[in-house]
Parts: sequence; C-alpha cells; structure tokens
Amino acid sequence: ISPPVIAEISMAALPLEARHTIDLIKRGGPYPFQRDGVVFGNYERLLPSRPRGYYREFTVPTPGAANRGARRVIAGGNSSGAGAEFYYTADHYRSFQRVRE
Repeated sequence: ISPPVIAEISMAALPLEARHTIDLIKRGGPYPFQRDGVVFGNYERLLPSRPRGYYREFTVPTPGAANRGARRVIAGGNSSGAGAEFYYTADHYRSFQRVRE
C-alpha cells in the first residue's frame, strides 16, 4: 500500500484561527476546547501510518459556529519541538493539507 499523497499549504495561507491554534500547540496551551490534545486515531488512513498516540487533534475555531465546527489541526510527533508536523483539515477529516512552515 503506497502512502497517501497529501497536498501542502503554507503557514501564511492558513486561516488566521489555524495559525493561532498552531501557535498554542507549540506553546503547550492553554487550549480553549476540552477535547484539544486528544489522540487522533487516523482511522480514515489519510495521514501517513504512525503508532497510536503519534497524532493529536486540536480544534480550529470557526467564526459564527455554535459548536467546535469542522476545522482541526492534527499535530504529529513532538508538536512543540523539532520534528513536529502539522496537518490542517477544514472538512472534519475528509481531506488534509500538510502545513509547510
């Protein structure tokens, strides 16, 4: 099985709220949503295969949404240090873009 091909997006092209979320992740919080930081299971298998616990999910606030909305940042690896990788989804895990810093 070949690894999924994932489009890239530059940090500057992300919505402001996603950039802010990545800044919070790099600082280690505090996070505005209770579920921020939970393990992301990658059940859709759209991200590269990694051991369970490698990926964590964080909410990207959606202006005007009454709930958490569909936008997320998935952090992989040591999210606050070297080797960190970030993925953005605007459609609740149906597609991902790797964030290029």
